Amino acid sequence: MVRERTQLSKIDNVTARQVTFSKRRGGIFKKAHELSILCDAEVGLVIFSATGKLFEYASSSMKDIIEKRSIHSNKLAPEKPSLDLNLENDGYSRLRKQVTETTEKLRKMRGEDLQGLSIEDLQQLEKTLETGLSRVLDRKGEQMMEQISVLEKNGLQLMEENTRLRRQVGDMSSVGKRIVTDSGNAICEDGQSSEPVTNTSQSGGPQDYDDSSDTSLKLGLLWK
Repeated sequence: MVRERTQLSKIDNVTARQVTFSKRRGGIFKKAHELSILCDAEVGLVIFSATGKLFEYASSSMKDIIEKRSIHSNKLAPEKPSLDLNLENDGYSRLRKQVTETTEKLRKMRGEDLQGLSIEDLQQLEKTLETGLSRVLDRKGEQMMEQISVLEKNGLQLMEENTRLRRQVGDMSSVGKRIVTDSGNAICEDGQSSEPVTNTSQSGGPQDYDDSSDTSLKLGLLWK
């Protein structure tokens, strides 16, 4: 007949549990010893009772077995990421979260994805938009006043430049009139000095004419 397998569960009776622990501990230590001899294996066994008492078995040296086990575990275990890499990943995750939250806020401010918002959320969003609009209008007014100030300054500079140019044109006109007046006076003086010469030439004209007439008469008589 097949032996039925005993259902394993915690033994509620403390005395019976302690007796079972002692029997099974001795049996497992015996099996570990047999395994080390039959298979030429290094076996180390550590047991803590329910009260925290330590029981151990080692086929050679428990310290050597534990060191071998640590070396083997380090070879099989994957390399742990460095601290810098962990910090970089944490920073990336934090920035990604911030970008997601900011994008969601911007979409709501543009009037998108408002279906899941309550009345309080909508009122808060309205206040935020009103505050932002007020700041935009204030900044717009400041820039307009700055532009007006710049235009007024440029207008004053143009007026000063226009006045300066008018003054230069007036000075040039005065100089031109003075030059014309001086030239007229010089022409008048030259006309008075040339008048005697003209009279002299005119008075000598008839004498020259009479001499030529006498000469022609004399030649006509000789020819006859």
